[in-house]
Amino acid sequence: MEKFKTSGVCAREIDFEIENNIIKKVKFLGGCAGNTQGVSRLIEGMNVDEAIERLSGIRCGARPTSCPDQLAIALKEFKAQ
Repeated sequence: MEKFKTSGVCAREIDFEIENNIIKKVKFLGGCAGNTQGVSRLIEGMNVDEAIERLSGIRCGARPTSCPDQLAIALKEFKAQ
């Protein structure tokens, strides 16, 4: 399980598991429970590249980022390893 410390959002951390470039599990620690659970369930089973494309750049109100955007950043960092 990979761990990513978020920045600029309510969620403190995102834990995720990738297998063969497919997102197997995602769990947000903190944040809006319903929204983060919804995002997690929607992208589990999705290709990492597709998830990055869909989630990158999403903003939360006036914030320059969001929980989905932070997940995209985490996935990009994972791919860069």
